[in-house]
Amino acid sequence: MRALSGKTALVTGGSRGIGRAVAERLARDGARVAVHYGRDEAAARETVAAIEAAGGSAFTLGVELGVAGDAEALWAAFDARADGVDILVNNAGISGSGGGIEGTGAEEYDRLFAVNTRAPFFIAQLALSRLRDGGRIITVSTALTAGAAGMPGLVAYSMTKGALDQLTPVLAQELGPRGITVNSIAPGAVDTDMNAGWLRSDEGARRATAQRSALGRVGQADDIADIAGFLASDDSRWVTGQWIDASGGALV
Repeated sequence: MRALSGKTALVTGGSRGIGRAVAERLARDGARVAVHYGRDEAAARETVAAIEAAGGSAFTLGVELGVAGDAEALWAAFDARADGVDILVNNAGISGSGGGIEGTGAEEYDRLFAVNTRAPFFIAQLALSRLRDGGRIITVSTALTAGAAGMPGLVAYSMTKGALDQLTPVLAQELGPRGITVNSIAPGAVDTDMNAGWLRSDEGARRATAQRSALGRVGQADDIADIAGFLASDDSRWVTGQWIDASGGALV
């Protein structure tokens, strides 16, 4: 019997990058996975097709985040396809322009917080009545919220994730009596479409990024997904309220 057989998971931003890798990992472990996407329906369908081809079960949920009523719309769509949830992975996020404090306007600032902070807060809030006892909440944060790893260009992005980092231990305390664990995964630079503009096109940047890791390489989406797989499983039952450095030792 696979570790997550009989479980249902929801992965926001599950159509590409880290989200897709997490969705595929949870499905391999036996969970039925709701693959959320904001705009790229084709990518979400590809993710579901890959899961089904490997013998898993999944379905898509298309809801734009960062707009009024987003969390309510997401759960309404979920409720039409599933009865309760065991694992919530708040992964969806945007990085912004990278313009730093001087180059970040009010509109971009508000959009970053709407997608990266407000949406997962209320998605988690509305999950509580649906989340079964013994369930899991996993948030994908960033190693940039650790002071030593900060990047001035991504200050607003880091702020959005820092707010969620504060939610993790508080929610862990609140939900502990129900046997629900709450943890954050904090990746360093990962080779995904979000980072393609600089990590894949600039060999010097890629080499420098690899050198910052104690393991001497750039992170891959599966590196993060495997941590999520552990946190979703019963093996992690005694781990909660934690911010898990997943930077490959870049913060050492």
